Amino acid sequence: MKQLLDFIPLIVFFALYKYADIYTATGALIAATALQIVVTYVIYKKCEKMQLITFALVTVFGGMTIAFHNPDFIKWKVSLINWIFALGLMVSHLMGKSLIKGMLGKELTLPDSIWTRVTWAWVGFFTLSGIVNIILAYRVSLDVWVNFKVFGLFIATLVFTVLTVLYMYKHLPKKDPEA
Repeated sequence: MKQLLDFIPLIVFFALYKYADIYTATGALIAATALQIVVTYVIYKKCEKMQLITFALVTVFGGMTIAFHNPDFIKWKVSLINWIFALGLMVSHLMGKSLIKGMLGKELTLPDSIWTRVTWAWVGFFTLSGIVNIILAYRVSLDVWVNFKVFGLFIATLVFTVLTVLYMYKHLPKKDPEA
């Protein structure tokens, strides 16, 4: 259910972009993200920090997109969110509290070296995603950029997640067949 809630603002943005324009879609993205936070809070009695950060960035950069009638601001938001994810993972790891290990460590027993590799891989992924987004934001049409934002980044994240799971699975302790 929570994963579906996370995609609703993106779906609303894409649909309204296709049927109206970037400014209508951006306004709807702001509203849908606010509604997503309210619904998440009502259902789960809490909101994640990244949801609130994302909402703040959507509101600020979406608001500037609408106010200045310039889609560049909403394009920058995508890179900023990716770079904030990368920075958050990097800082937490360097402080000795890996966010990824904190989220998955209860279910998976892996050596610290594997958690470190996974963390740095995701730091690289988010950094590269932000770079690719900003390059495409200025080199391709708005239609192509919206498709990249909605589908390209989703598919890239899904593929990278699967690769991460396969990598972690390979390093899980083997069960003793005699036990």
